[in-house]
Amino acid sequence: MQRMINKQKVKSIFVVLNDKGLHTRPATELVKCVTGFKAHVTLHYQDLSVNAKSLLGILMLAAVRGAKITIEAEGDDAEECVEALIELSRKKFYMEY
Repeated sequence: MQRMINKQKVKSIFVVLNDKGLHTRPATELVKCVTGFKAHVTLHYQDLSVNAKSLLGILMLAAVRGAKITIEAEGDDAEECVEALIELSRKKFYMEY
């Protein structure tokens, strides 16, 4: 008997609001957020696509303030994951300068 698994695919965009862009501290908050979900999450910026659970990958994006990052999530909790990421970006990844 074959079991069908319904995998959600969700795509959205967030804008980097942090004055200093997506540097180490906000990138760490992003990884902490995404790691709490089972979904496979990819971030796209310019010509790069990286795993959202990889700190080094996110840093490679070198996303500056105003950068539009596309989120693609796939998995049972993909929608919740994308919503959490968008909310985190609205809160500037908890960074106060």
